[in-house]
Amino acid sequence: MHPAFSVIFFTAVSGAGYGLLFLIGLAVVIDPLAPDPIVALLAVGVGAVLAAAGLSSSLLHLGQPQRAWRALSQWRSSWLSREGVAALVSFVPLLLLCALLWHFAERLALQTLETRMLALLRVSAAILAIAAAVTVFCTARIYTSLKAIPAWHNAYVLPGYLLLGLLGGASLFWLLDAAAGAGSAPWLRRGLPLLVAFLAVASWLLKRAYWRSIETAPAGSTPESATGLGRFGAVRSVEAPHTEENYLTREMGFVIARRHAARLRTIAALAFALLPLLLAVLATPAPLHAAGWVLAPFATAGVIAGTFVERWLFFAEAKHVVMLYYGAARS
Repeated sequence: MHPAFSVIFFTAVSGAGYGLLFLIGLAVVIDPLAPDPIVALLAVGVGAVLAAAGLSSSLLHLGQPQRAWRALSQWRSSWLSREGVAALVSFVPLLLLCALLWHFAERLALQTLETRMLALLRVSAAILAIAAAVTVFCTARIYTSLKAIPAWHNAYVLPGYLLLGLLGGASLFWLLDAAAGAGSAPWLRRGLPLLVAFLAVASWLLKRAYWRSIETAPAGSTPESATGLGRFGAVRSVEAPHTEENYLTREMGFVIARRHAARLRTIAALAFALLPLLLAVLATPAPLHAAGWVLAPFATAGVIAGTFVERWLFFAEAKHVVMLYYGAARS
């Protein structure tokens, strides 16, 4: 498939934004007093901006962006429509949690909130976390539901989207918490770099399994199986279907050389996995914990850059079965 920057930006940025919203929601559910109020507000705000920026970018990929609202009506059958609905719904608990954090900021800092107020924070945070997870789930299902693209109709794609979104969100959460000072609970401050390290390793292992899977998977379709003429031997086109390039060959037939793909996979893994892993490990020991504000920005930059490269590969390495009509040997 031809990698479109708008879709790469959308899936990478909105994934990190919703990952951040999920994690701040989860932290508030566990203990509303654990995150520093400023950090919690910043996390909700940054997550909202990234989610909105990603969703806005996705509109640029549509042929008629002004008619995007019509896609919301197809939620019964379309994962794209469900994603849009989930994204819009997620802003309701997001705004509610943001308003509560702002209203109770002083009491949260003094830890003088009443039980019912804590319960209200927990409920709104739980709904936000669920909505964020559902939105990323729907985004991934847009691709995994396409059986005509075997590289996307793959068991590793859905957990890959969820893990990379969480990794981006965790690195941003760590960055915001480290930059704000020592206001959050000790377990949260020490836990964030550990979470980044764990998600970096998990993401790398899953992506490695995914890349191996698409390389070793048996051919889903071939010219022989598509035409039903395999019993007579190899099937090949007598001449090209078209005399010049068209939309299908331009968008569905993008080809990346194996050596370039291998190099880009290495770059992606080094950026989103190895770099944040090493920096998170350095920040974990107590004497170096205060160095998080120095290490977290580089870890976050690595995760974002690596996710962009990984997402470019995700689209570039995908092949549509329609390319069998244009001379491809397998799908």
